[in-house]
Amino acid sequence: MGLQRYIVNFPRLSPGLLEAWRAVPSRVVADALGCGHSVAPDIRSCAPGVRLCGQARTVAPMPGDNSVLLTACSLAQPGDVVVVGGAGLESVAVAGQWVARSGKSRGLGGLVIDGAVRDLPEIRGIGFPVFAKGAVPRAPHRAVGGKMDLPVMVGGVAVSPGDLLVGDDDGVAVVPLLAAEALRQCQDWMTRPIRHPERQLPERTVAERALPEGLILEIGAAQRPHPAPIEAALPLLTALALPDPDAFDHPALR
Repeated sequence: MGLQRYIVNFPRLSPGLLEAWRAVPSRVVADALGCGHSVAPDIRSCAPGVRLCGQARTVAPMPGDNSVLLTACSLAQPGDVVVVGGAGLESVAVAGQWVARSGKSRGLGGLVIDGAVRDLPEIRGIGFPVFAKGAVPRAPHRAVGGKMDLPVMVGGVAVSPGDLLVGDDDGVAVVPLLAAEALRQCQDWMTRPIRHPERQLPERTVAERALPEGLILEIGAAQRPHPAPIEAALPLLTALALPDPDAFDHPALR
């Protein structure tokens, strides 16, 4: 197949805009923009506490091949996040410590892989953001190729070149490049009083916000019906256990 590279010229976000996005957690993106912007939960950070934020350079490798991933890491600009639409293949690792060290030395923003990695202890020690489905010892090959800079599916979410990816311990969220109001929506969401512990609403107010008005019904002890004494149910229970032939017109009871 070889390497097929699509020429794209997506707008670059300014350093100030990227810095503002780094303060936005992935959960806020999911809350403000919708849950359809968060990738599948099995794509997680290889090292706890590592954050990721940058524009996507996408690759779609042939199964088990990482040659296009290596090419993308060499062509991506500092701060870019290389996104691998690996179709969830977990039997072969498409990246390891060598790729992580190379990405860090080039100043890339990180890797997001819909597939597996290896050298997990070394990746954790490098401090380079790598998000993947898991780890496996089997190494990739470099003989088939793939495609670069085209829309790919990662964890059930479409990612196009230039889209912004935000990752942390909760997972990865995708912000479409053309979503001009996305940052304002996320910042507005973060400033809501319920988001700040020091400004928590009273318990009753929180409960009222959880359900629409009219769906909360409070029943006091005085309003609850008292169960009838069991003696009142004995005649009915006896009739059911010993049916009266006159009451139940059944041939076997005649």
